[in-house]
Amino acid sequence: MNSGKYIFAQVLSLVNRYEFQKCVDRYKGDHATSRLNCWNQFAQLFFGQMTGRNGLRDICLCLGVHSNRLYHLGIKQSVNQSTLSRANENRDWRIFADFGMYLINLVSPLYTDGPEAISDIDKDIFAIDSTTISVSIILMDWAKGKYSRGAVKMHMVLSLQGNIPTFIHITDGKYHDVNALDEIIAIAGAIYVMDKAYIDFNRLYKLHRNDSFFVVRAKTNLRFRAVASRKIDKATGLRCAQYIKLLVPKSRKQYPEKIRRIKYYDKEKDLTFVFLTNEFDLKPMEIADIYRERWQIEVFFRWIKQNLEVKKLWGHSKNAVHTQLWIAICTYLIVAYLKKQLQSEYSIYEMTQILSISMFDKTPINELFTGKKIYKKIQEQLTYLITISYKRISTKTGYLFK
Repeated sequence: MNSGKYIFAQVLSLVNRYEFQKCVDRYKGDHATSRLNCWNQFAQLFFGQMTGRNGLRDICLCLGVHSNRLYHLGIKQSVNQSTLSRANENRDWRIFADFGMYLINLVSPLYTDGPEAISDIDKDIFAIDSTTISVSIILMDWAKGKYSRGAVKMHMVLSLQGNIPTFIHITDGKYHDVNALDEIIAIAGAIYVMDKAYIDFNRLYKLHRNDSFFVVRAKTNLRFRAVASRKIDKATGLRCAQYIKLLVPKSRKQYPEKIRRIKYYDKEKDLTFVFLTNEFDLKPMEIADIYRERWQIEVFFRWIKQNLEVKKLWGHSKNAVHTQLWIAICTYLIVAYLKKQLQSEYSIYEMTQILSISMFDKTPINELFTGKKIYKKIQEQLTYLITISYKRISTKTGYLFK
């Protein structure tokens, strides 16, 4: 990251061109390409995500007026909206999905040294959920949702240690959440926390046989027989901690072993939660704490919708939508990687906001993200000087400062 380079070029230099080209060659993405190759397509869409452009027209307009700077930005040439749109419509989205998975494998280990999601629990904890993006069923007839509406779903597994996505699956709105469990490769010894939409005892038993653990909220119509129970302290909010067996023949066939059932009352929200889990070693209150941490994936979905371009889609075809969403995830991962490389005290959100207005600056990027430390030092010095000044103020003087 040499001084004199644009901020955008410095961030783009973090992207491993060799690994990106491997993904391109795997699907022959640059075959018979005359103008806009895959790298320039990625760079321009990455620019759109970083600067919060509303559409392809805005991206092309902004890059077009800076055509004399494109080489120094790391972009070969500007193109018009139709050329960029055709690339999104026709170029295989799996190129960017594969590169996104490479970034996931690169960034995830960097956040394993962070604080544990739950204190005293040294197991990896992952949250599984999905978010829905509303679309026009007239423009996107492939994206069918509920009640004759259009929708696109993004299914995700989020590591609660660092908030880094480890699995992403994009479907139409009618794809049921529980089906995503068939696509996930579970890690032995890890805990997967889910809401009641993922209740499917056949799939949960597969997780159990894989030596993985689950914590899932139970449905109200669950039929069971208690085989054992543990003493609890009701002052903590716990109401019962049982070992149960399922009664419905189909469910009992799908999950023949006993399951742990924990009932918890949240006094603040005045709600009662019932959890099912195959983790028998943890304390009942720790199971309740694990489910409480599931809220982080809801916060993550809200964050990417507010700070990245995923709600306003830049194309109508399935290929274009997949391309945009995967590049949005790549953008988040690149900023997360930059944070670790610089050991910055700024959050990923703060870094994204700073980068969005600094793309054409030539400040060395390591100086750009040391401002928080400098600001803190200045604030401490000012506080010290003001304290000393107050002590030296004469009681005869009516002025605080001369």
